[in-house]
Amino acid sequence: MSSIDDEIKQEVADNKILIYGKGTKSAPQCGFTVETIQFFNKYGHPFEVINVLDNMEKRDALSKMTNWPTLPKVFIDGKFYGDTDILDEMEAKGEVEPLLKTAFGE
Repeated sequence: MSSIDDEIKQEVADNKILIYGKGTKSAPQCGFTVETIQFFNKYGHPFEVINVLDNMEKRDALSKMTNWPTLPKVFIDGKFYGDTDILDEMEAKGEVEPLLKTAFGE
């Protein structure tokens, strides 16, 4: 296992909600990353955005780990969930809030 895989696993373990995207939380660099940040802002839980725009090695490793080619990539409580297309569907079914409550021990 490469150190980049270890780095990703540590980042996922350190953050209950983690978004790998283009840009940062304060300066997103793509509409989909903005959309994902806005999605999680609604819930009021802390989350982290890690910019992988300039890190092709990490982007490739994430794509291999998740079998998901596009950004952003969202992890909640250590599990990969895809992007806002998936999360929007989950939200419509009422699945996001209970998931976040469980993740944050509420």
